Amino acid sequence: MAALKAALVGTRTQLMRWLGDKPDDVVLRALFALLLVVTAGLLVVDFNELGVNGPVSTTPPVAPIPRHTPSTALPATKRADRVDPSAPLPRFDDKLRAPMTFDLGAGGRLIATGAIVPGTADVFAAEIAKRGSYVTTVVLASPGGSVADALAMGRLIRDKKFTTEVEAEHYCASSCPLVFAGGAERRAGRNAAIGVHQVSAMAAAPLRAEEGMQDAQVVSAVCQRYLRDMGVDLEVWVHAMETPSERLFYFRPDELLNLKLATEVGGLPRTAGILQAARTR
Repeated sequence: MAALKAALVGTRTQLMRWLGDKPDDVVLRALFALLLVVTAGLLVVDFNELGVNGPVSTTPPVAPIPRHTPSTALPATKRADRVDPSAPLPRFDDKLRAPMTFDLGAGGRLIATGAIVPGTADVFAAEIAKRGSYVTTVVLASPGGSVADALAMGRLIRDKKFTTEVEAEHYCASSCPLVFAGGAERRAGRNAAIGVHQVSAMAAAPLRAEEGMQDAQVVSAVCQRYLRDMGVDLEVWVHAMETPSERLFYFRPDELLNLKLATEVGGLPRTAGILQAARTR
């Protein structure tokens, strides 16, 4: 410590002697040169830090937009009045995943439950040929499936002037609403979950094979023409095409009525339902 102190004192003495021997302008020039050297050194250090850490943004960070993720509608479960269009597909029980079956219930109600697979339209046509004189309403609970079969079923339903129905808190999605649209009258129960999305390659394949189609645009055109023939607003298909195939767009009760996909929702006919929806807005 004593040696260091002595060295510092000696250095200070030599600096004071040097400053005293030099003119003022020389001293000022020397101090200015030293300042430039120090400034340049600091700039080099800052530049190196920028190269390692990247540029420093002066813009405050933007907070992420919160995403609402409502509960997903499930068969025989209550759903919200409005489900996020980006809600993921629900999980189906074994009965809904299995190929569609048909059971004749009381009051001329034919209960159609399960997936619409290639060939379902033929099974449905055979069922109608056998029991058609007793059938007045086709009750749907389905996650969808083959578009070609759904279109064929819907056209047969319209030819027979059957009513279609999705019961309260039950589920009809993907290609199932195409069948539902075939009804001369189309009834949706309270909290019925009716949803659409883009046509997947698997669902469109039978339609392409049947119609000689080469791309999804032609498939889309066939579906739009069908909905127009059924008297349904083509905005229904716009919502379908805007929603990825792994998601679903669920229609609110007022949308089902306004877009003419349903003629009755929750026991209210279309005219009464539209008036009620207008009052609540």
